[in-house]
Amino acid sequence: MTAKYDVVALGNAIMDVIAQVDDAFLVSHGIPKARMNMIDEARATYLYEALPKTRIETSGGSAGNTIAGLRSLGANAAFLGKVADDAVGAAYINDMKRIGADYFGAPLKGGPATARSMIAVTPDGERSMNTYLGASTEFSASDVDSRAIAAGEWLYLEGYLFDKPAAKTAFVHASEVAQTSGRKVALTLSDLFCVDRHRDSFIHLIRTHVDLVFANETELLALYQTSNVDAALSAIRTDSQLAAITRSEKGSVIINGSDTWVQPAAPVARVVDATGAGDQYAAGFLYGVTHGLSWSDSARLGHVAAGEVISHVGPRPAVSLKRLAIDAGLKIGSGAEAPS
Repeated sequence: MTAKYDVVALGNAIMDVIAQVDDAFLVSHGIPKARMNMIDEARATYLYEALPKTRIETSGGSAGNTIAGLRSLGANAAFLGKVADDAVGAAYINDMKRIGADYFGAPLKGGPATARSMIAVTPDGERSMNTYLGASTEFSASDVDSRAIAAGEWLYLEGYLFDKPAAKTAFVHASEVAQTSGRKVALTLSDLFCVDRHRDSFIHLIRTHVDLVFANETELLALYQTSNVDAALSAIRTDSQLAAITRSEKGSVIINGSDTWVQPAAPVARVVDATGAGDQYAAGFLYGVTHGLSWSDSARLGHVAAGEVISHVGPRPAVSLKRLAIDAGLKIGSGAEAPS
């Protein structure tokens, strides 16, 4: 069956609140640097008030950011997630529709509020994320829209969502729907926090239900509990047919069976905010995979997308990634382009 969507993503629906601060702010408010920190609603409210009033509020969530990047490249995409029946949730759904992505998921009534992430960005570009997951954690197998997943060439799973038992069940169910429909499954490990909490479950999922793994070097090392990069790459080669491993300024390593490609990172004048770098790399790579690009050009497109997002504050593209890709000499399709 011809796919309606290039990618269908399943992840946390989160509204991001982003502000530039100094390191003293992190210390005075007890924020661990450069990590994902899980917080409750009271802490989210406290940090929201503490952040500078110059903060930016934008729809985020790792998989949602990837969908925004795919749309900026011209891909057809959809998102499955859980928001609350509140104003923030309505804004999130409207943002998805505005960029041209289909949204699937009934809002939660009478439960936790829509998820929010308070993101403190220091002058070195590092982001310290303080996330209240709220309604997003209520996603369960009953929220999996089988028709939407069957309509996507790839299903993209966000590791951040893989926390509650119900979400784990939803991941497996969604993956099985994709596999039964002849579709492919990609998983992003998302964060060191996620790997430390779910190492064994991630490895099992990768071995049994996943065709493509996205991870950065730190996450990969943690997954296999080693400090040896070559050993970790060898391990993921055994567990997954295809893997895309990002290494910051060192670029990325693509593994496909016994073959390996190393792609340099795109040059960036200055790193302003690292939020969304991995999400946009995944967007570029997935676009390449679904549009007939080589592994090297798919990785190159990933770096172009990541380079754009780290050059400004915010986790989603500020300009057309399609135009940047064409300017970089990459031959990408003529699909409908989302508004920048």
